[in-house]
Amino acid sequence: MYRKPSLSRRQPGHQIYPYLVRDLAISRSNHVWAADITYIPMRRGFVYLFAVLDWASRRVLAWRLSTTLTTDFCLDAVQDAVGRYGPPAIFNTDQGCQFTSHEFTGLLTHHGIQISMDGKGCWRDNVFVERLWKSIKYEEVYVHAYETVNAAHQGLERDLAFYNQIRPHQALGGQTPDQVYDENLTTRRTAA
Repeated sequence: MYRKPSLSRRQPGHQIYPYLVRDLAISRSNHVWAADITYIPMRRGFVYLFAVLDWASRRVLAWRLSTTLTTDFCLDAVQDAVGRYGPPAIFNTDQGCQFTSHEFTGLLTHHGIQISMDGKGCWRDNVFVERLWKSIKYEEVYVHAYETVNAAHQGLERDLAFYNQIRPHQALGGQTPDQVYDENLTTRRTAA
């Protein structure tokens, strides 16, 4: 047994935002995105994985690996997701210092995105990202002891493509995240 890194340290002086998605009906893509950071153990040490997930479809929209727990790799992934898919209405995270930083909250407000944050210690508030972490770790990471950051990147890239494109989700009626995400967008365009 070894001690896991603590990823959600709160920074004194950073603003904490209310949790906006409690009892909110989320049935369309790009309504709510969620994000989080987890650690990926390697044969020697670990790297950090940040992912942006569409809440309605469970699709991973962007992700990044980093050897340091800084805000920049999170910003890069969010900018990538917004550039590809447009901004969501709401973006939900925990209260970690990367997400309460002026750089991170400033990026979201610059794009007109409402900021939502989980309650302190309330992992259930971001349950879909937590479920993603469990799938990634048990189906990919724990099966392979990565030797290098490049090997971790390749393994995660393969696993996340499988997760989005091939893996059916019971909560999505047996469809994949890609199918539901694309279907939601097509339905919205047709209705408009």
